[in-house]
Amino acid sequence: MAHITHDAAPRGNFLADMFNGMIEVLARIAESNHRMKEIERLNAMTDAQLAERGLKREGIAHHVFRDVYYV
Repeated sequence: MAHITHDAAPRGNFLADMFNGMIEVLARIAESNHRMKEIERLNAMTDAQLAERGLKREGIAHHVFRDVYYV
């Protein structure tokens, strides 16, 4: 009688691992983007400082991406 054993560690779902890897790469690209750094800089300001620049906190993303899209 033959016995077969398999000692390899179980693998995760290949497609899920690939998708998670792609998301991680895109997140790193976004974090290094100069626009994201500008959003972080503006978010760190007080509401009064933003008002001096004619901005509201909810308008930061629109301000930073204003040349990319029109809404």
